[in-house]
Amino acid sequence: MTKLARSILIVDDSKAILVVMQAILSELNVTEVTTCLDAQDALNKVTATPYAYDAVFTDLNMPDMDGMELIRHLGEIQYPGAIVIISEMNSKIIDLAADLARKNNVHLIGNISKPVQLSQVYTLLQKLEYLACHTEKPTEPISETQLLHAISHNEITPFYQPKVNRTNNKVESVEVLARIVTAEQGAILLPERFICVAEDLDLINLITFQLFEKATGDFSEIKARLGYKLKLAFNLSPCQLEDLSCPDKLALILHLNQLTPSEIILEITEQHALSSSAQLETLNRLRMRGFGISLDDFGTGFTNVQQLKTLPFTEVKIDRTLISNIESDLFSQVIVSSLVNIAIQDDLTIVAEGIERVEELEYLDRFKEHILMQGFLISRPKGKTEFIRWAQSWLHMVSLNSHSRR
Repeated sequence: MTKLARSILIVDDSKAILVVMQAILSELNVTEVTTCLDAQDALNKVTATPYAYDAVFTDLNMPDMDGMELIRHLGEIQYPGAIVIISEMNSKIIDLAADLARKNNVHLIGNISKPVQLSQVYTLLQKLEYLACHTEKPTEPISETQLLHAISHNEITPFYQPKVNRTNNKVESVEVLARIVTAEQGAILLPERFICVAEDLDLINLITFQLFEKATGDFSEIKARLGYKLKLAFNLSPCQLEDLSCPDKLALILHLNQLTPSEIILEITEQHALSSSAQLETLNRLRMRGFGISLDDFGTGFTNVQQLKTLPFTEVKIDRTLISNIESDLFSQVIVSSLVNIAIQDDLTIVAEGIERVEELEYLDRFKEHILMQGFLISRPKGKTEFIRWAQSWLHMVSLNSHSRR
């Protein structure tokens, strides 16, 4: 395991639990462990140095201040790390605790039942590792000069990753992912190296519309080669929804490429809650025009179930932090099951993203009538030509399997 879990704070009024947790974390090579017997002491420590702890593991039932109150206070001080509950919880308590955590702007990533097992803690540390990848930039961002060169030399390139319907194994939609493909070396730069630079320089709209124009141009060929209708999904950041002219710009590009908004899904990251009037107006106008709206990365941000029901989303993408090891993770199982129930009630599409293991896919197949599957296990993002080749091979395999079952 890559050691991203540098420092853990454990809060429990049982000395025995603290000793067991310390021993388990030591076995898992987490050496910086702080323990507290009461929640107030823990809150004081985090308030003094909020960035000192990558995660807080807390009991729920404690005298004076209990675990839920501690979680609420951590949200009030904008604690940036993850939170894990150490308590045996039934599914309704898990579901409500997760929703309250989002309302309090904290990252609740799971729960550990007592007696604590090493395998449970290991699974949570893997989640913490993945969550850290969302907030830490392990690679060096490119320079302003390099970004401007890439834009001016038409190096912003769409790659494609499918979302598959496992009931018929058809590709229902294709997500467009931004890459920079350098003309001289042919190197492929991932978005974590340039998207943050583009946002800082207020160039994110330029990149998005350049990517949108290229991908919509490719889409006609992709549809023709696959031989049936499917949808194209693009990523937008919440800050781009502040631009009230965004729907008109996107609609114009579609018109020029003879596409309709109903063929497009716009994926909005869940990093920050949508709240400004401009964001909500743009979101509503996009839906009025017929665009599909997807809530991306559900599970890493602060969108609660009520907001999910009141905003005009047509799709929700479950983040990798909830998909990882889901076959053995009760917390993730409850959240995913709850989302499926909401999807059935509110006619939402659910996408499980980041599927990398066969065990994850096999568990999620029990929901295959309601969840689309996406991840490296099915296909990595590919350039247009390679994607079309993969899609044709995939459909051929599906056809063979279908005939063999007759």
